[in-house]
Amino acid sequence: MSSRRSRSRQSGTSRITDDQINDLVSKLQQLLPELRNSRSDKVSAAKVLQETCSYIRNLHREVDDLSERLSELLATADTAQAAIIRNLLMQ
Repeated sequence: MSSRRSRSRQSGTSRITDDQINDLVSKLQQLLPELRNSRSDKVSAAKVLQETCSYIRNLHREVDDLSERLSELLATADTAQAAIIRNLLMQ
């Protein structure tokens, strides 16, 4: 019975084609610095997804580091400097 349910769910949803997947992977590849300048245009989808995950993890680390540095800066800044920095961040 569960296979019937899964089939009925699939028939009610639009399916993405292989061409659409390839197009999305290609677009994603162009967003990744490591793969954008790759000598070969032929990179596997698995490699693109691995690099995407790695890139996102690195971005998270970078954001965390910058947040920590900003917190330290705000803690050591005088009131006027801290207000200026906060105003800049709100824009």
